[in-house]
This record gives sequence, C-alpha cells and structure tokens, in this order.
Amino acid sequence: MRILLIHSDHLKYQTKSKTRIAEEIGEEKKKGQFENALVVFTAVEKEDEKNPTAVVNNAVKEIMDVAGKVKAENIVIYPYAHLSSSLGAPDIAKDILANMESALLSRDLPVSRVPFGWYKAFEVSCKGHPLSELSRSISSEVTEDVKEESEEEESQFYILNKGELLDIEDYTYQSEDLEKLVDYELGRGESTGEEPPHVKLMREKKLADYEPSADVGHLRWYPKGRLIRDLLSDYVYTLVTDRGAMPVETPIMYDLADEAIRVHAEKFGERQYRMTSGKKDLMLRFAACFGAFRILADSFLTWKNLPVGIYELSTYSFRLEKKGEVVGLKRLRGFTMPDLHTVCSDVEQSLQEFESQIEMCKGTGEDLDVNYEVIFRATADFMEENREWINQAAARIGKPVLMEILPKRKHYWICKMDFAALDALGRPIENPTIQIDVESGERFGITYIDSEEKEHHPYILHCSPTGSIERVICSLLEKSALDMKDKVPMLPVWLAPTQVRVIPIAERHNEYAHKLAQQIEDARIRVDVDDRPETVGKKIRNAGGEWVSYVIVIGDREMEAGSELTVNVRETGQKVSMGLQELIEVIQLETKGMPFRPLPLPVDLSRRVNF
Repeated sequence: MRILLIHSDHLKYQTKSKTRIAEEIGEEKKKGQFENALVVFTAVEKEDEKNPTAVVNNAVKEIMDVAGKVKAENIVIYPYAHLSSSLGAPDIAKDILANMESALLSRDLPVSRVPFGWYKAFEVSCKGHPLSELSRSISSEVTEDVKEESEEEESQFYILNKGELLDIEDYTYQSEDLEKLVDYELGRGESTGEEPPHVKLMREKKLADYEPSADVGHLRWYPKGRLIRDLLSDYVYTLVTDRGAMPVETPIMYDLADEAIRVHAEKFGERQYRMTSGKKDLMLRFAACFGAFRILADSFLTWKNLPVGIYELSTYSFRLEKKGEVVGLKRLRGFTMPDLHTVCSDVEQSLQEFESQIEMCKGTGEDLDVNYEVIFRATADFMEENREWINQAAARIGKPVLMEILPKRKHYWICKMDFAALDALGRPIENPTIQIDVESGERFGITYIDSEEKEHHPYILHCSPTGSIERVICSLLEKSALDMKDKVPMLPVWLAPTQVRVIPIAERHNEYAHKLAQQIEDARIRVDVDDRPETVGKKIRNAGGEWVSYVIVIGDREMEAGSELTVNVRETGQKVSMGLQELIEVIQLETKGMPFRPLPLPVDLSRRVNF
C-alpha cells in the first residue's frame, strides 16, 4: 500500500460520476468538508492481497502515529489510485479501506472515508510545516510488534533440558533467574514501577546521565563511562576479528525508496526514526543490517568464501521506543550495537556456525562475570526438521533453557537464541542474540556462486556477541546492585576505570606515591594518586565509593621499607602485604587477554573536574 499523508487546513470534495467499480453511497457521502484534517491519500496494491489484515494494522499504526504528532482534529481516508502502478483488486481494496476506517473508529478517532471508485473534484490546503507532507509504503508483512490474536497462532513454551521438553507449570526450577525469566516472557511478572538500581549507580559513579537537551533516550557519557564503553567495544572487536570477521563501517541513514530497506524497516513498525530531506523519505538505522546487506549485495561471493562474516560497531543505532519505556541504560532510543552478519551457504552450514556463535556468546557472560539465562526460539517446522540439532545446541548452554515454538514463521528468522541477564528487580536485560535469517539474502539481492557455478541466495546469521554496549554496562551495574546484599560491588578489574589508587598519607609522601604510580602505569595498569588534603580514612572511603580494585596507602613505613606494600584488595576486603612487582603480576594475570586503555583523567585527583 502507498499512502500520502497531508496535514491540511481543510479538505473539500464532491463526487462527479461513478466508475464501474464504484461503491454505492447515500447523498450525504457525495460531498464533504473537513477542517484541520490529516488526509490519507491511499492506493491499495497487489502485494497487499497477501495479508490484508497486516496491511490494515500497519497502515493504522502509521496513521495514528502521524495524527498524534500533527494533532489533527480529523482523519480522512481518501482513495487515490494515482499513487501506484500496481493496483490491487477493487473488492479487496474496498475491504481494506473500510477496515482501516473501522479500526481507527474503534480507537475513538474522528475518521471519515471518501467514496471508492468515484471521479471527484477536491480542494486541499496543506499547512506547510515539516510533517505536513509525508509519503509512506505500507507492508503486507506482520511487524515485529504485532501478534496474531488467534489461539492456534500462539507460541508454545517449554523448558528444554537434556533433550526433553518439559511443561513450564510442572517444572521444578533450580534457578530463580530462569523462573523470573519465564514469568516475564509469559506476561506474569509484575512491574513494581521502581527505577532499576543501575540508573542511580550510573550517575553516582559518574559514568553517564540523561541529556535534557536531546530527545528522550539519549545519554551524555562522562570520561569513566566512555572508557568502559571503549573497552567493551575493543573487547567485541577482538572477539569477532579473531574468528575471521571483517570490520566495516556504513551510514546511519537510509532512503526508504529502496524497496528492500523499506520492507525490512517496516518489520519494526512504529519504532523507526523517520525524517524527510527534500523529496526523500529517510530513516535512521535500528541496526547495522542495511549497510551490511548492501555491501554483501555488491560483493562477489563464491562457495569458497563461505561462511564469511562482516562486523560493525553501529554507533549509533536508533529505535523510537515508547517514551514511558525508556529508562537508564536498559532501553534507549540511541545506542551502540555490535553487529556481526555471517553469510552461510545453506542450513547445514548455518547450524554449524550457530553452534560456534553460541560458544562465543556464552563466553562473554563468563568474561563479564554476568549470569545469562537463555530463550531458544524456533518455528514449528524448523523444530520438527532439526530436533536433534536443537537439543545439541541447547546442551551447549549447560543448563535448562526456555524454549519457544512458534506455529509458523512471522519474522525473517526461523531460529533464534536470546541471552538475558536479570536486573535487581527480576526483569530481563536482553544481551547477546543469534538469529538465522532466511529472507534478507533474497530481498537484498545477495548471492553466491556454488561449486557448479550456480547462483544461490545465502542464509545470514545475525549475531550480537554482547548485545548493545549500554545494556552490557546495565547488566554489570545491576549485578553490582545485587552483590551489595552479601559482598562488595565492583566491576571486573579489566573494566575498572581506576585499577590501582595510591594514597599518600601526608604531603611529604607525594613524591614517592607518584614514583610508584609511574611504575604501575608503565606496566599498562590504570593508576591514580589521591593527593588531596583529606584524611586517609576519607580517601580510603572515596576509593571504595569509586569501586577502585586495589588501594595502596603510602606513609613513612612504606617509604622506609621500600619494596613491601600494604594493599587493600576490594574483592576480598583484605589487606595484603606484597611487593610492587607482585601486585603488578596479580593484576596482569586478572586482566590477561582483555583490552587495555589508559586512564582518561588526570592522575592527580586534585586536578579532576567534578562532573
């Protein structure tokens, strides 16, 4: 369906004569006048005949969105065949337009429909503001956020454990997190309305905060938060490139005149950031898919290349999440998503690659010290054909998983695995994901040549090994909030902004403290010196409040002893005597294999900005 939305000061129309496909109308419908109206010029296309219900749902969502933004007092559906050269059957078109009217009326919106199949004279006065002229292409596909209402179309949920599908009601849960995940997924989890603890922590630790001068869901990042984001970005980069993925960078904005991009984008319904530039209808990307697929479509691939992966850290991706659902680092409108796309020749190669990516995603939880619970999703057809593989893939998780069986394919994927951490309020934080995409190869014209020189469309795996960088930090902070109940909260040492703090007791100890700090820094460890004129007790408390991993206090005894130091170890709460080289070796062992970046702040705390 093609629609042209005009926000008008007024619309006037009058029927002149009927065509052979005209609907029968009364005298009151032969003319009309509407003030402050959103006029929806509409052409129903052949493509719409595949799923008229989805077309109606998608069109209504778009109309409601625009009507709300422009604050129109009336909505007028105006049949306008000139918008398309591929018109649908008249009877189906009439039904779709009537159903659009009914759907909008059911939402208590002031809607009218101009007669179908009549020659009409009309006059429309466009208001002329930035949203007063918008063109849209409406898909006949079910979008991600539209669920089928019929009982037979509902997913079935089970616990999958050691090859057995178990009833979720009768299952005895060994993991409280898995039980909470099941309750949430089935809509049984109650929301307390509380703010998740990580919001307070991200501010308290001077990592990030809301930006009041931006759209909701966009953050400002302070140096410590930026450092953690960069380290996580480096971590994922190494993770995927070590496995052969090739880094790329693509635009954040795309033209919806591109049919493949438009269809793929419409799967995300209302969650698109859209804008106009001249005559172009543009959208901001919600992932790196569009750019990756366009690169792949323009590449020459053969069976010898496959599987092959391309990777992008999409800074930023954009999703127009509902304002009331945007919170802290968990749900944003602008976020950073590590996006890996792997081209596979067939199902068998896809399944092999999927298993490898399970191990990669599972490993990120171990490296971050975050517990993941897993939802494994598959269509009924895929499940039936690949049951042995599903059992094998689930076994790699090493514990029971929630299994969702979809009665039929609703999205571009046939199989998907989602890894989720649980926040301190018992709600899931979506982290890594793996999906087998069976549509995009054909839709975007991606092909490869097989060993017999025949051309095929490949399968494509979508994988984010950690999920968005912001949600990783969210998971770490929420875990820390839970840890406060029985142990000290902290970040993994490789992510701690300050790994070692040196505290001189008096001014005369400053020079020696800086000498130690320089040796630690030379060993590629982030270190700072609290040279402020505060008491030692306050300095130690401040270091604890900043979750510093190791604290060294320097006084006369340490200067005289030379090599022997007393080190406060945050993780254990113990004071340990060790030499400087021993401390360096302990930290290097803890951070082995992890990325490093230097301290992005002045070494002396007395010189720091209080953000």
